[in-house]
Amino acid sequence: MEQDELVIKTAAYIKNKFAGEGSGHDWWHIYRVWQNALYLAHHEPVDLQVVQLGALLHDIADWKFNDGDEKAGEVAARNWLQSQHAAEVIIDRVCGIINEVTFKGAEVATPVSSLEGKVVQDADRLDAIGAIGIARAFAYGGFKNREIYNPAEPPLLHQDFAAYKKNNGSSINHFYEKLLLLKDRMQTLTGKKLAEERHDFMQIFLNQFYEEWPMAENSSNV
Repeated sequence: MEQDELVIKTAAYIKNKFAGEGSGHDWWHIYRVWQNALYLAHHEPVDLQVVQLGALLHDIADWKFNDGDEKAGEVAARNWLQSQHAAEVIIDRVCGIINEVTFKGAEVATPVSSLEGKVVQDADRLDAIGAIGIARAFAYGGFKNREIYNPAEPPLLHQDFAAYKKNNGSSINHFYEKLLLLKDRMQTLTGKKLAEERHDFMQIFLNQFYEEWPMAENSSNV
């Protein structure tokens, strides 16, 4: 199978699978990550097929929607790629990216073992910040029936992945528990540059949010 054909077929498969999903992890999220990854890849000496497949398949079976199963994504991606007769070395590299791309908590290191993985991780994290990141944070919060904000519940900087997976804090807390941390965790030079403006926009949004919150200094006592 030609490289482009595998990527095109994978994109079509993922688009069909995630069309209309409402948690912020829909096809358009995956599409944006794919396009982000392509842009970053043009600035790095990477295997473009591995980057594209990693981006397209990075959320094929996210642990958040699979009872916390951290290996669900690898299994689903491997099954798909094997059904398309992809080379085993390509499958292993893509699955490696899927296993390493996930944010696991504020106090948890998430090292990536390949440059392709760094590109995909940065591409995914760029879609988690800025204006789109804000929209996705509240889409996911609504999907999980989380409060927008509760001033009586401070953010938690999770010490391990198990604690992070159990977290059910407000959507505003999620900014401090993850989103505002991503700028300093970008791994490519281009990713770092792109993250700056998006990070600053989130800060502006939060400042305005607190300006509009009624009696912010007393609201936790109501």
